[in-house]
Amino acid sequence: MDTPTDALTNDPTPPTAAAPVPADPAAIRRAAWAGLIGTALEQYDFVIYGTASALVFGRLFFPNASPAVALLASFAAYAVGFAARPLGGLFFSRHGDRLGRKWVLVTTLFLMGGSTFAIGVLPTYSAVGVLAPALLVLCRFFQGFGAGAEQSGGATLLTETAAPGRRGRLAALVMTGAALGTVLGAVAWILAQSLSEDQLMSWGWRLVFASSLLVTAVAVVIRRRLTESPVFQDFKQQHEKPKSPVQEVFRHGRKPMLLVLFMNVGISAQSYTYQVFMASYLVSTVGVDASFVPKVLMIGAACGGIGAIGFGLLSDRVGRRPVYSAIVTALVLLPGPSFIALNTGSPIAITVTMIVGFVLAGQGAVGVQMSYFPELFGSRYRYAGVTLGREFSSVLGGGVAPLICASLLTAFSGSWIPVAAYMTLMMVISLVAARLAPETRDRDLTALVDATARPSAATEASAR
Repeated sequence: MDTPTDALTNDPTPPTAAAPVPADPAAIRRAAWAGLIGTALEQYDFVIYGTASALVFGRLFFPNASPAVALLASFAAYAVGFAARPLGGLFFSRHGDRLGRKWVLVTTLFLMGGSTFAIGVLPTYSAVGVLAPALLVLCRFFQGFGAGAEQSGGATLLTETAAPGRRGRLAALVMTGAALGTVLGAVAWILAQSLSEDQLMSWGWRLVFASSLLVTAVAVVIRRRLTESPVFQDFKQQHEKPKSPVQEVFRHGRKPMLLVLFMNVGISAQSYTYQVFMASYLVSTVGVDASFVPKVLMIGAACGGIGAIGFGLLSDRVGRRPVYSAIVTALVLLPGPSFIALNTGSPIAITVTMIVGFVLAGQGAVGVQMSYFPELFGSRYRYAGVTLGREFSSVLGGGVAPLICASLLTAFSGSWIPVAAYMTLMMVISLVAARLAPETRDRDLTALVDATARPSAATEASAR
């Protein structure tokens, strides 16, 4: 899977990977804000859609189905966005490694924000019949297509910009942005639920989706002032942009890409189980008031955002691999106790459970990924490698997780045990992959070879 560095270029004599000039502090600050705000928009879009799937979309777009079937249909439409993410990743990652990280990060903002706004102006089933859910699925597809390179792009830009010893904490800001997006989404739904039932179902839910334009405008202003990472600028000066980054990943970077895929698939499944499925479970099975759900999601996300920075900082001090492995091990054991606590119906027990889920699965583990995954790849196809690994795993993990969990709950007469077993099994896959991954802390990001390369290949590259 790993080949010597000279196989990674079409030229007979490969270029030397010179150390780039470090970015100035202002560039680092702009990159940090860009990663935080952009991911906040992505997560805001997904949270308001996921919450709407659990609370209102069944009645608005699938009114002729039973409540259980309507919920499954809503989550199936939700999964479409994740199915579109690898396609967006394939499209944008090629340009991210050729045209630059900034170009992609600005473009994806417009696509995500525009798609979310479009959902807010869609006609419902009562107005146009089956065309309504079809349009909903189409908007969801483009929303996911734009998100396909968002987090990976922010993580790559920040990791390549930050100085060694600070990559973990700075790249983790991407997931602090995700937490901010969850908080904003929860606040939007809290405000919407203060309306009467008729107001919420007629125009209140539309305002929630229209509000994404405000987040989009702020994010675009910040990202337009971005500068490219020092690593990419170095390659641009050497005219070393790869012709086909995606092809090079499949030819030479399969091992780190598969590691990223399997390390993330369980995390993605548990993350979106807590963020999306648990909302419907608490309302439909545990019987808590629907207005409580956005509040507990907001608290969990706020704590998760702090946890992301904490775990990122810890990974800078003790290493990516031990921190990530410890989090994944804890998540293998978490599902059973989580459902036991949720089923008590106690607001305190539910809140603590959701906080732990967000801190570990929602933001903590992914916060470590933001520096760990880019460091696994060589510099020629880093953006493409991280994007493809994460987005394919997002389909297999997070995209179908709410649908699988809802299906299991229905098939087993409301029993949570099969759902917990599914969550644990997915995490075992990620734990095995994490134990196979190398340590990458403070790795030279200008190296052409992957962190998984044979020592001989790495020696050849450093000698050039």
